[in-house]
Amino acid sequence: MEEINVALGIAGAVITLGLSAVGSGLGTGRAGASAVGAWKKCYAQGKPAPFILLSYVGAPITQTLYGMIVMFVMINTATSAGFRPGGGIAMLIIGIFSGIAMGLSAHFQGLVAAAAADSQAETGSGLANNMSAIGIVETVAIFVMVFTLIAVGNLAVVDPAAVTAAAG
Repeated sequence: MEEINVALGIAGAVITLGLSAVGSGLGTGRAGASAVGAWKKCYAQGKPAPFILLSYVGAPITQTLYGMIVMFVMINTATSAGFRPGGGIAMLIIGIFSGIAMGLSAHFQGLVAAAAADSQAETGSGLANNMSAIGIVETVAIFVMVFTLIAVGNLAVVDPAAVTAAAG
């Protein structure tokens, strides 16, 4: 039974990374396509293509990093001697929902970044406002990461010896 508990915890960890990465892929893809289109408009008008658009394209990738951080903490918790009995199913559910939340944050950040890339290329201004809007969407993923780490921390038993004594 302990092996299943650990396996479910590890599955939840990997799901967190996977779903956050899917969102990053969707977000960077959307922002990248918009940046390429914006550069094309600039070239067609004889204007220089703004290099800053790459910062918009890369913005949604950070949710994959947050998913990776959560994954490592979840795996460490699931494989530790103090992993709470029955914590595997909780970690699986936590992993699914935190991964979805971070992935959606990345996806929608990509949509905002796509609009920002178009706006920046057309007007040549608005960098601070654009980055602020992109950053606000990013904040959702940061909150999810922090709250997930708190929840996962509660799946570790303070005294592993008490668990062993109760089971034996």
